Amino acid sequence: MPRLPSFAIALTLLAAAFLALDVSPIHAAEAGKFWVYIGTYTGPDNAGIHLAEFDAATGALTAKGLAAKVANPSFVAIHPSRKFLYAVSEVATGEGKKTGAVTAFAVDAKSGTLTALNHQSSEGAGPCHLVVDPSGKAVLVANYGAGSIASLPIGEDGKLGPAASAIQHMGKSANPNRQEGPHAHSINLDPSGKFAVVADLGLDEVLVYKFDAAKATLTPNVPPAAKVASGAGPRHFAFHPNGKFGYVINEMGNTVTAFAFDPAKGVLTTLQDASTLPKDFKGSSFTAEVVVHPSGKFLYGSNRGHDSLAIFQIDSTTGKLTPVGIELTGGKTPRNFAIDPTGAFVLAENQGSNSIVVFKIDQATGELKATGHTLAVPSPVCVRMIPQ
Repeated sequence: MPRLPSFAIALTLLAAAFLALDVSPIHAAEAGKFWVYIGTYTGPDNAGIHLAEFDAATGALTAKGLAAKVANPSFVAIHPSRKFLYAVSEVATGEGKKTGAVTAFAVDAKSGTLTALNHQSSEGAGPCHLVVDPSGKAVLVANYGAGSIASLPIGEDGKLGPAASAIQHMGKSANPNRQEGPHAHSINLDPSGKFAVVADLGLDEVLVYKFDAAKATLTPNVPPAAKVASGAGPRHFAFHPNGKFGYVINEMGNTVTAFAFDPAKGVLTTLQDASTLPKDFKGSSFTAEVVVHPSGKFLYGSNRGHDSLAIFQIDSTTGKLTPVGIELTGGKTPRNFAIDPTGAFVLAENQGSNSIVVFKIDQATGELKATGHTLAVPSPVCVRMIPQ
């Protein structure tokens, strides 16, 4: 087989990195301004998905009002075409059934506003996370309340069809208060789009499914799952851009578990557990989000309670983590956070203090420095971006 030239290999790895971030690749020359979509928990003073504008040259973040009204859009995902956006409605019941919903929106490229297209059942209560597959043919959703997952086909017009797959998890784990049953907390696709990985907090398992984009279906892999430490509570997952490693952040254990990933067989093998907290921390804290830098050199994880981002360097050969430091997020209860598509900034959401704080990334060390740019948003939970 002929060998790819080095520049082709580099381009392939870069494309995989941006797929792992759930954004489309951005050429350096195109880096400029981005529409920012902010998923929130709604209430009397908050109606849905908020819109902002991000300047990747300066780190400035400017409010642009409400993008769309929808109940509890705690997580959103963008179609690879950038023409559509999908949001969960994290509710326990909908249309008289014990299920949440997923809503499809059309994106206005000029104004950034969203127009609702349709919605479908998430096939379970409390949908909390979703992703669009790299081919743009399906939305995959995790239902925390029900402990289930579903796959919903996407039409050419961006509308969602009824679920092609709906799978109920079974079992429990060590903590009787939090792990009395399954709680699927996230669903992610590997860079190839062939395998879906589900972190189930209630089972202490990271489950793997085969994904058929043409049929928009999910089927259990063999073996079906990898275990984490008893009572750890796996929450969110991130693939390394090379597709050979993956990382799950454990909500109750305040750790990140590093895995080797076999991209041909979809098998996860545990490499290491690393703490996200300072050794002298004595308070209560729970992790939330984990993100790998598009370069593959760094990993970040959020701590709610300690109110910080843990920073790690990634060994490119082994996939193992080395702690770099911990940066306070300038607010309370940091949930999801995002690295902008240029890889220069982190946007950290502080749900408890209704703010998003922008940090500059040191490209040599991964360390973070506050830029002074902040944005007031009610109960922010998720950030996703589209280039203007």
